[in-house]
Amino acid sequence: MAEMNLRQALSKGLREALDNNDNVFLMGEDIGLYGGPYAVTKDLYKDYGPDKIIDTPISESGFVGAAIGSSMVGMKPIVEIMTINFSLLAIDQIVNNAAKMHYMSDGQLSVPIIIRTVTGAGGRLAATHSQSFEGWYASVPGLKVVAPSNPNDTLGLLRSALNDNNPIIFVEHSMLYGVTGEVPEPYYETPIGLPKVIQEGSDLTIIAWSGMIPVAQDVESKLKEENISCELIDIRTLNPIEFELIFDSVKKTNKVVILDEYWETGSFGAYISSVIQENCFDYLDAPISVVNSMNIPMPYSAELEDQVVPNTKRVLEKIKKIIGL
Repeated sequence: MAEMNLRQALSKGLREALDNNDNVFLMGEDIGLYGGPYAVTKDLYKDYGPDKIIDTPISESGFVGAAIGSSMVGMKPIVEIMTINFSLLAIDQIVNNAAKMHYMSDGQLSVPIIIRTVTGAGGRLAATHSQSFEGWYASVPGLKVVAPSNPNDTLGLLRSALNDNNPIIFVEHSMLYGVTGEVPEPYYETPIGLPKVIQEGSDLTIIAWSGMIPVAQDVESKLKEENISCELIDIRTLNPIEFELIFDSVKKTNKVVILDEYWETGSFGAYISSVIQENCFDYLDAPISVVNSMNIPMPYSAELEDQVVPNTKRVLEKIKKIIGL
């Protein structure tokens, strides 16, 4: 096992991709000489050169479109969009071209593109740079969306994405780059679509992903002090997602809380809740609770931002209502 942080796991995966595949190249704003806005691509330009590490103009629609075109003729582009908020400038390319080309060509064309992008709040970047749109993309047929929370899954999912022939949105939470963990030395892949139980429990199921995992872990730790046993599930992938593991957990604990950094209205967490409700209704001892960000634009103030996103205090209040404390 090697100890590394999430940023290092990404960099390791990108280097592997470049070393082992002649058709892989990277594109994005400031990923070359500057080393990337989050330093994931640091030193790659020096080691692989401008033909493999391509600095682009500030035109998300332009460089995403170029990457889509190259992928249709045999290349494997890994595009970095500085923040998921900026992906809105390329949403036509992503939703109407990348996601639909295979279907509209009757399988004659594929778009094996990976779009890496940064999601979430916590960086004090205010209303237009702190949003979480991964649930949007998860609703689009033809797109796969992954959102790892730790170095092990990050490297494993990136490897799987490199071997996948579909367009993939690879979501990285801005507050998780420094999260450390053990990564196996032998080569491995993390299957796309499989949730994972990261803490077994018997009284309550907590479902989360990406930046909500640290909140879920903090909640689990505090409830453990009160002799309440929580089962934590990291879904890891928003689309596709296999629900059997989730159903098994719900049938065991009979209570569910879902943490989702998106706003309350139209959230991916609400979708998960509806699927559980339809399939596990007879096993539920309490209503499913979804804890979201408040339905307001993200404040710049640190104190206000910390109150808007799901936090330990808000989640504990919800859980204690569910279990009758």
